[in-house]
Amino acid sequence: MASQGTTLPVDETARALAQTLLAKVRSAALAVIDPVTGEPLVSRIGFSLLQDQSPVTLISELSQHTQALAHNPHCSLLIGEPGQKGDPLTHPRLTIQATAERSDKKTHRDAYLTSYPKAKLYYDFQDFHLYVFRVQRAFLNGGFGKAYKLTSQDLGL
Repeated sequence: MASQGTTLPVDETARALAQTLLAKVRSAALAVIDPVTGEPLVSRIGFSLLQDQSPVTLISELSQHTQALAHNPHCSLLIGEPGQKGDPLTHPRLTIQATAERSDKKTHRDAYLTSYPKAKLYYDFQDFHLYVFRVQRAFLNGGFGKAYKLTSQDLGL
């Protein structure tokens, strides 16, 4: 069991849990820095995975988080939702630290629309852009006493 402030050595169980969260969960909390106030800003986004397993999202340039990413592309994603019952801290979650890169929408159209077919309604709007999250590192909390520092390679990227 990990003590306060420490993490466990990464093993195959931790890698599998992190990769499962990344593959199965379709939304995340996106944390950015507001360019006007310098304060943290968190939004809920939908995301999909590219063929190389990088997370990707489609967001409007009208949103605050898109404006923040244009100013500072460093961000974090929190992936994982508490279950219907029990203490939310016992449910696994994955925090990813990444750099968001605006990507060509045509290149990744099929990958995104496979996950979000209803996005066809607005995918081609001029104010919507695709952002790929280039993972720098990740932190897995598998529940109490199950903390791991992961690399992008641990996530299969």
